[in-house]
Amino acid sequence: MEELSHFINGQRVKGTSGRFADVFNPATGEVQARVPLATKDEMDAAIAAAAEAQPKWGATNPQKRGRVMMEFVRLINRDMEKLAEALSREHGKTIPDAKGDVQRGLEVIEFCIGAPHLLKGEFTDSAGPGIDMYSMRQPLGVVAGITPFNFPAMIPLWKMGPALSCGNAFILKPSERDPSVPLMLAELAKEAGLPDGILQVVNGDKESVDAILDNETIQAVGFVGSTPIAQYIYSRATANGKRAQCFGGAKNHMIILPDADMDQAADALVGAGFGAAGERCMAISVAVPVGEKTADMLIEKLVPRIEKLKVGPYTAGADVDYGPVVTAAAKQNILGLVQSGVDQGAELVVDGRDFNLQGYEDGFFVGPHLFDRVTTDMDIYKKEIFGPVLCQVRAETYEEAIGYAMDHEYGNGTAIFTRDGDAARDFASRINVGMVGINVPIPVPLAYHTFGGWKKSGFGDLNQHGPDSFRFYTRTKTVTSRWPSGLKEGGEFHFKQMD
Repeated sequence: MEELSHFINGQRVKGTSGRFADVFNPATGEVQARVPLATKDEMDAAIAAAAEAQPKWGATNPQKRGRVMMEFVRLINRDMEKLAEALSREHGKTIPDAKGDVQRGLEVIEFCIGAPHLLKGEFTDSAGPGIDMYSMRQPLGVVAGITPFNFPAMIPLWKMGPALSCGNAFILKPSERDPSVPLMLAELAKEAGLPDGILQVVNGDKESVDAILDNETIQAVGFVGSTPIAQYIYSRATANGKRAQCFGGAKNHMIILPDADMDQAADALVGAGFGAAGERCMAISVAVPVGEKTADMLIEKLVPRIEKLKVGPYTAGADVDYGPVVTAAAKQNILGLVQSGVDQGAELVVDGRDFNLQGYEDGFFVGPHLFDRVTTDMDIYKKEIFGPVLCQVRAETYEEAIGYAMDHEYGNGTAIFTRDGDAARDFASRINVGMVGINVPIPVPLAYHTFGGWKKSGFGDLNQHGPDSFRFYTRTKTVTSRWPSGLKEGGEFHFKQMD
């Protein structure tokens, strides 16, 4: 069995704690590797090494740092197939989904090539008599990212790209469920020219997380995961004087108005609700059609599409729509919530509880589920299921429909499908959700905009990627300067002689 490692000071390093976590193949249920779980001392040592390396990297001009990012992009593209295969093997998502995972992270690295422009300060000439004023953006020092299992390439790249481009050293604590791709990315970053010690990948569990949060050298922490953990990390990090951007759970609603193209809406819901087995913080998990006729028509369109979904291992290639969920515990949690929906009175229109894949009986596969007539007091509505389960909540009016999204505790993403421009414009303006789609089911902004949810989906003042990320990973210094005048009365400069 393969034993994985950490990546410290430019090389793979074996763990010394004696503690390991199992890394599964979700398709077979078999343990395929073990990953070491670092102690506080191991994490502190990695942070200390990063702190020693950072000043020289921080003093490197932004254009040279941008060139490292440019080469990093080339190397990721070169190894795309290898990265996708490793990602699918540990996570379970299909190869096309895995490539999408890598690609969306890659786009942020491409954005970071523009670091020289993004790090420019401001200048005011003659702010006062003989006085100039200017600002500069400087790196924080050593910063950290704690990233989730569901996007083991994308979110580490979202975090490390801006942090490194700003001149910081970066400590990555990836998910212990699928740690291979972050380690591979660290090796590619070194090959691209990143100095040793600037990017450290330290695998671990809560002990490692707490070591990051309590270490005085760490100046900022980025996190993506569940809301309870996001709240915990945000509270502990800020209590220790650190910057923090922490993104939590989601319950994303799609509003379908009577004038919408129902085929388009149904296709969008199936892709957004069941892609990657629903293990996405931007998955649409609640459909809200307006009017009984709209709701009935939507169910009629959805059922055959969902029943045709093909579930299988990533090795089956293009014939598979989605793969297994990441662990047996995740599967049991999903099925438990499905059962709660049945017990609480929702109508289970498509029942995937008995799904079984021949030859993969021990894999973590979950069949697709569709609920109708879901109400807001049900657990399947209130909780993030993070699985292939779509709930339909019927609304009588537009106001009632948007009220569901606005009243929910999560505010990550939402969408509306309509041909009515006034309704779409009103929706985009009024909805209290961070990312909005208009006839777009998964409104994930591109790399040069910013990504972040509202309400209990996000904690902190600044979001991920885009210009916000460069603000988050730098501090602004403002300089006011005045030089004594060297002019004589006749208008000629007078220069002092140097001894």
